[in-house]
Amino acid sequence: MGHRLACRDARQHPDLTARNPASGRSHALFLGLLGLDGVLVAVLGALFLPAYLGQMPFPISPLAVGLANLALVWAAAQRVTGRQVLVPLLTFLLTIVVFTFGGPGNDVVFGGPGVLAAGPLLLIALGCAPAMWWLWRRGAWN
Repeated sequence: MGHRLACRDARQHPDLTARNPASGRSHALFLGLLGLDGVLVAVLGALFLPAYLGQMPFPISPLAVGLANLALVWAAAQRVTGRQVLVPLLTFLLTIVVFTFGGPGNDVVFGGPGVLAAGPLLLIALGCAPAMWWLWRRGAWN
């Protein structure tokens, strides 16, 4: 710098170090909304799983769910640190687990012939793989 600043001590402005009291609430609200998005991604992925291309089942939703989960985890990593980035992924997995149980009257969400019988496995494997790979490459496990 210049000779004018050499005789002065370095200091930091208090407005740069003060903790915003609303930041805890905003992080909780942000994570709650991302968790809700994880549930919505699971619901839409499960509903679009039995899509057909002509006569053949064409489960494209696990790939779309994987990209959506990657986007949600990336968005969480922009605002929070540590294992809190897993909130959207965990709510997605919990929703898929709930969908594997029968509902009232033994209604089921997953089921069907061939590839559709492996619907929950496809959603879990292809839905979580991109986000988990990104977190592993980023080193966000601490």
